[in-house]
Amino acid sequence: MSAGLQIDGKSLVHGCAQGPVLMLGDPLSFWGGFDSANGMVIDRFHPQHGTCLSGRIVFMRRGRGSSSGASVLAEAIRLGTAPAALVLLEADAIIATGALVAQMLYQTDCPVVALANEADWNKWAALPRLTVEADAGAVRLIPPE
Repeated sequence: MSAGLQIDGKSLVHGCAQGPVLMLGDPLSFWGGFDSANGMVIDRFHPQHGTCLSGRIVFMRRGRGSSSGASVLAEAIRLGTAPAALVLLEADAIIATGALVAQMLYQTDCPVVALANEADWNKWAALPRLTVEADAGAVRLIPPE
C-alpha cells in the first residue's frame, strides 16, 4: 500500500485503481440502467443519463436493485467498460458480487469500498482524480499530486 490516507471504511472487493472521479446523483441499477457494452448510464430517468462510467472512480451512495446487476457489472469489467472503482456509503452485496466474480474469473480488479463517514465520502467525491487502494486491512484514498 502507498502512503495515501487510510480512511474509515470497509473493503468489499480488494484491488487498486485510479482515475477521474464521478459522483452519481442517485443510486444506479446496473441491470437496466447501465450498458456494459459501452459503459454508459442508460437509465433515462437517472441524473447522469448518457454519462460514461468507464475508467472512473464512481462515488455512489448505494446500488439500486436487481441481483442481475452483478452479472452486468462483471461483464463490463470483462469488456473494460466498467468503472475503475466504486466508492459507496452503504455496503452493497450485488455490486460487490459482480466485482468479485470478475476478479476471480478474469483477474481484473474493480475495487469496491464502503466509507463509514458521509463527510469523508463527500470530501473525496469532490476531487478531480483519485487512487483507491483496498485490501483486507485498510482502505486508502490517495489524492492527485
